[in-house]
Amino acid sequence: MKRHIAFYISSLRKGGAERVFANLAEYFYSKGYQVTVVTQYISDNEYSINPGIQRTISDIEETECSRFRIINFYRRFIKLRRIWMQIRPNLVFSCIGKNNFMAIATTLFSKIKVVVSIVGEPTAEYDTKGMRLTAKLLFRQADGIVFQTQDAKAFFPKYLQKKAIILPNSLNPLFIQERYTGVRDKQIVTVGRLDGNKNQKMLIEAFAGIEKKYPDYSVVCYGGGESRDKLTALIERLGLRNRVQLPGVTTDIVSAIRKSTLFVLTSDTEGMPNALIEAMALGLPVISTDCPCGGPRELITHGKNGMLIPVRGTETLTRTLDTLLSDAQLREQLGKNAAQIQERLHPDKINKQWESYFEKILGER
Repeated sequence: MKRHIAFYISSLRKGGAERVFANLAEYFYSKGYQVTVVTQYISDNEYSINPGIQRTISDIEETECSRFRIINFYRRFIKLRRIWMQIRPNLVFSCIGKNNFMAIATTLFSKIKVVVSIVGEPTAEYDTKGMRLTAKLLFRQADGIVFQTQDAKAFFPKYLQKKAIILPNSLNPLFIQERYTGVRDKQIVTVGRLDGNKNQKMLIEAFAGIEKKYPDYSVVCYGGGESRDKLTALIERLGLRNRVQLPGVTTDIVSAIRKSTLFVLTSDTEGMPNALIEAMALGLPVISTDCPCGGPRELITHGKNGMLIPVRGTETLTRTLDTLLSDAQLREQLGKNAAQIQERLHPDKINKQWESYFEKILGER
């Protein structure tokens, strides 16, 4: 009989954690596992999955909603537990914040194994004392815990670390290709949701400090989000209307950034940032904030395959941009070294690590 793995997440909307989930679901399906993806809702802009993968929605219907939150929670809890009892997976793998709590609680007193994952900064995913206490209590019942960085693992007590493993994200196969060696576009790019945490404001302000020195260069921030209007106003205020672009979301990010001069990540917090991994895989010289919970630091050796700068270090970013834009040889060396991440995070290698871990969990009594 096939092993049955259920992946549980809020939705498959286009984002880093969701992409990892979709990729893992596809991998296990390709290896002959029965795979079900359970999401709370369907988003407008989602990753597609193989039609052979079952999709189930766990949220309650509008007609079932009450004006009392506790009643709605109880109904969602019962519906999700009923789903597990109906589809009977051997293992449930969940991701992000409260989803982990629900996955554990709704499978209690069943024979279903549960693996939870923390993909972001733990203090952000579990940002109150109550959430952290709940995590410490419920995670005792999990069969496994997946972290992406050593710093994230160290946030939790020793008794939880003993059942945990650090597993990186595999590289999206679209980014496994030869490094571009032609004349590069004179643009500095970043990719991510336009919001306060991604802090594109820092890149725009840093560029403003050198834009007159490099009149042929521009900044392009790919992504959509709630900060778009604020960033547009900032661009106008700094007189950078013709130098900074906000083109929104693109369906072909490889083509959009592959020939760029630099990639910059300015986040306040990250788990293991996929956008940074992908830019490095394409062989772009990269600059990233050394943000918690340590993902960029585990990817970049400063001065060898990229540059690390302090969180909210606008002045440092200005100086680092100046250094790299004025030194083509340094950019070339950083880009060549960055591209070696293709081998380190190749999907064939990383997905096998995930499969081995899940099989280990399934093999335990």
